[in-house]
Amino acid sequence: MAGVGAKLHQLNLFKPITEQVKINQKTVRDTPTEKLYDGFIGLLCGARGMVEVNKRVRSDKGLQQAFGRERCAEQSVIQQTLDACDATNVSEMHQAMNEIYRLHSSGYQHDYEQQLQVLDVDMSGQPCGPKAALATKGYFAGKRNRKGRQLGRVLATRYDEVVCDRTFDGKVQLTKALQPLLKAAETTLKIEHSAEKRARTLVRVDSGGGSLKDINWMLSRGYRILTKDYSTKRAAQLAESVFRWEDDPLQAGRQIGLVTTSSKDDYAQPVIRIAVRCRKKNGQWAVGVLVTNLSPAEVADLVEIDLDILAKPSELWLAYVLCYDQRGGGVETAFKQDSQALGTKQRNKKRFEAQQMVTQLNALAHNVLVWAKRWLTEDNTQLKPIGFVRLMRDVFTTTGQLLFDEYGQLVEIRLNDADSIVRPWIQALRQLLKSQQVAVNLGKT
Repeated sequence: MAGVGAKLHQLNLFKPITEQVKINQKTVRDTPTEKLYDGFIGLLCGARGMVEVNKRVRSDKGLQQAFGRERCAEQSVIQQTLDACDATNVSEMHQAMNEIYRLHSSGYQHDYEQQLQVLDVDMSGQPCGPKAALATKGYFAGKRNRKGRQLGRVLATRYDEVVCDRTFDGKVQLTKALQPLLKAAETTLKIEHSAEKRARTLVRVDSGGGSLKDINWMLSRGYRILTKDYSTKRAAQLAESVFRWEDDPLQAGRQIGLVTTSSKDDYAQPVIRIAVRCRKKNGQWAVGVLVTNLSPAEVADLVEIDLDILAKPSELWLAYVLCYDQRGGGVETAFKQDSQALGTKQRNKKRFEAQQMVTQLNALAHNVLVWAKRWLTEDNTQLKPIGFVRLMRDVFTTTGQLLFDEYGQLVEIRLNDADSIVRPWIQALRQLLKSQQVAVNLGKT
């Protein structure tokens, strides 16, 4: 963790937040943004709540120095800083996060001419106390009658990076949040004034974003889309026009067919509609309809298969369904990893503005984990399958010694040679810190 901290200190990752976020709070020993930085370090160290910063960061002087801090604020002071944030600070934080993403992400550097940018959009319930601001009854998986808020996310799926996260009240679902989320993503990626880049961007979303209004809005913006029709009644009616159902070889009991009813009177552009049905426990069919304007060549590239469209059109319809199914390995997996590794559902602030600031720190922590994993696995493909949980639990918690020079600069990391898990990561960490002239060695601790 100290090695990653040294890299972030070299990149001056927090600089845009320091320069742009001006919290109206008096500085005694630490500035407000320094306290935010201490809280952010706590998240990377596995703190489930800000109260754990005292144990995980404040008690470790070497870790603080590696991140470029001479000390760590007390957890209650960090909480006070979050509570002091107002709507202006949230807007400033959004702008700072945009700048950080543009400076360090792969998603912003995406080559739109080479391949489609893939943006997955989804919502995740965030249960919280009933007295929290904008905590209302809504949909929270497995938590009936629970109150909470909703987290909306746009993920650059090819790179596993969070483009933007936004917090909404508990009743808001994707039908209301899709357009605000995509507008925020356009600003982050700087594609709001680039019709060419939007035309090379696929927005993939579940049925919550599949209303006629939302689909036509996305089509009017020039996006490539892949979504599911919002209306189950409408989907059942459209499924009646399928001439031939094909069995899905990848999922037993599922069938796929092409909707033949014309769509020209409904949508702003021509679209392809593919019906998918599965047997329910009562023997009836559960039916959904995918709506897309992706070309066969585009979908073949996305699922990385060759298609003989004229000879086997059923394989083409299957490719569209497979492309939609890949959402499960994109934004849905990202939510799950953040919940398990970063504890995003366990940090809740009573004030809504404070919660919005925590949401941005969570998103930054997610992206830092993505970037750190990329830095450390770039030359070792065997390490790439590791997830956030194992990265934080098994790799970042490796014991050892940190050696600093007389100026407080990190000069050597000695990792515990009794820790067998650390050995595959040594060369990667050496390469990461080479430009900073930090030695990485094994030593008895």
